[in-house]
Amino acid sequence: MDRKTVLLLLFSVCILIIMLWFVGIDQVISALTIANPVIIVLAILTQVFTYFLYTLRWQILNKLTDKEVSIRDLLPMVLVGLAVNNITPSGRGGGEPVRAYILAKRKNYLMEETFATVVADRALDTFPFVVLAAITIAAMALYFNFDLWLLIVMVLAVIAIIIVLMVLIYMCINPGFGQRVDGWIIGIVRRFYKKNTDEFEQKVHEVIFGFQDTMKILISNKKVMYYTIPLSFVIWIFEIIRVYLVFLSFGANVGLITIGEVFIVASLVGMIPLLPGGLGAIDGVMIIFYSAAGISSSISAAATVVERLISFWMVTIIGLVILPYYGSSVLDKISFSSSSEELEEALEDDLNDK
Repeated sequence: MDRKTVLLLLFSVCILIIMLWFVGIDQVISALTIANPVIIVLAILTQVFTYFLYTLRWQILNKLTDKEVSIRDLLPMVLVGLAVNNITPSGRGGGEPVRAYILAKRKNYLMEETFATVVADRALDTFPFVVLAAITIAAMALYFNFDLWLLIVMVLAVIAIIIVLMVLIYMCINPGFGQRVDGWIIGIVRRFYKKNTDEFEQKVHEVIFGFQDTMKILISNKKVMYYTIPLSFVIWIFEIIRVYLVFLSFGANVGLITIGEVFIVASLVGMIPLLPGGLGAIDGVMIIFYSAAGISSSISAAATVVERLISFWMVTIIGLVILPYYGSSVLDKISFSSSSEELEEALEDDLNDK
C-alpha cells in the first residue's frame, strides 16, 4: 500500500470521526452497548455468504469460457480484489485488474481472457445496481425532501454508469470500435513506453482482440442471462439484508425498503472515485439519510459504524492479509505511484513473461 493510499485512508477516517463528533461520540458509544450480538453475528454470516455468491458468479463466468477453477481457489482472489477496491480511490474498480492478474498467473491463463471474465463479472454486478438505483432515485424524489442539485447529481451518476456499460458492450460486438479503442490505448502507451515499441504494440493488439473474443462468448451465451443476472440481483438483496440486520440489532424500527433505498444511494456515492472505498462519504450519506428516515442520529451513527466494520473493514483486513501469499508481483500491480521508469520495467517484465 503506497503512501498516497495510506494518507487517503487516514483522511477518510478523520472525516468519519468528525461526523461522529457532531452526532455525539458519547451517544454513539452508548448506542453501541445496546446492540444485540447474536443479530450482529448473523449479519457477519450474511456478509460471508455474500462473498460466496460473488465467487460463485465469477466461477460460472470462468466455466463459460472453459476455465475450470474451484470456488476454493477463486474466493481468496475475490477477497483480495474487494480489499484493493476498498483502498484505492478508483470508483471501486482498482481490484478488478488485480484479481484478473492473479488468476492468469496462478492458473496459466491469458491475462486478456481472465480480465474479460472479471469485466463481465463487474458489469453483471452493475446491471442490477443501475436498475435498483433508478427505482430508488424515483422513490426518494417522491418521499424525501431532496435538494434539486443532489437529485441531478445522482441521475447523472446513473447515466454515466449506463454509458460506460453501453460503450463496453459496443466495443465487444463492434470490431471497428474495438480497433479505435486499440489505437487510443497504443497512443497512451507510446507516451510512457519507449522500448520494443513494435513488439509491445503487437501484444496490446492481441490483448484487445482476446478480450473481445472472450466477451463475445459471454455475451452470446444464454446461461449468462439465466444464471448470473438473477444471481446478481440476489447478491444485492443479501447486501441490503445485511444492513437491515445491523439496524435490527439496535432495535431500530425501520423498513427493509427504506434500508435498501438509503443503501443504494450510499453505494452510488461510493462509486465516485474520490476516497478509498467511499470511506467517509458513504458513512456520512448513511447517517444523514437514516436520520432523515426517523432513526435517531446516535443509532444511525452506531449502526453505520458497525455496518462499515462488517462490509468495509472486515474484507479489507482479510484481503490484505491474503495478498502477500500471491507474491510481490501482485503488490507491484497495485502501486499507483510508480515512476515512468518503474512503469517501463513492469511492462517489459510482463512482455517477457508472455
